[in-house]
Amino acid sequence: MSMNVGSPDDEDEVVSAINTTPLVDVMLVLLIIFLITIPVVTHTVKVNLPKDANQPSQTKPQNVIIAVNEAGQIFWDTVPVKDTHDLLVRLEAAAVKQPQPEVQIRGDALSRYESVGKVVYACQQAGISKVGFITQPPPHGG
Repeated sequence: MSMNVGSPDDEDEVVSAINTTPLVDVMLVLLIIFLITIPVVTHTVKVNLPKDANQPSQTKPQNVIIAVNEAGQIFWDTVPVKDTHDLLVRLEAAAVKQPQPEVQIRGDALSRYESVGKVVYACQQAGISKVGFITQPPPHGG
C-alpha cells in the first residue's frame, strides 16, 4: 500500500524568504560576548600621573610670509620680489636656518594658480619642509 502526495509532474517550489534564524543566533552570541568583555576593559588601576608644563626648549623662528597678489606679483612679507630666482635665493637662505622656519603663502583669490604654483615649486627647490597656506574663513552662515 503506497500513498502519493502530489503529482510526479510538480516541481519543488523556490522559497524566496530569507532564513533569519542563523543571523539572530549569531547576533545573540555576539551580544553576550560583548556584555561579558566590556566590564573587563573598563576596569583600570588608578594611578596618580606626573604633571608637567609644556615648555619649549628652542625658540621658534620667524615664519616666512609670502604673498601673491591678483597680478601675480610676489611679496616677501611686504617687500616685492624681483623674480622667482630672487625668491629661490631668499628661500635657500631661510632653509639653512636651524630650526627651519615655516613658509606661509597668502594667495589672492583672483590670482592665477600658476603664480602660487611658482612659489610652491621654489619652496620645494629650496628644501623647505613646512609650507602652509593662509586662508580667510567664510562669513558666518555662508
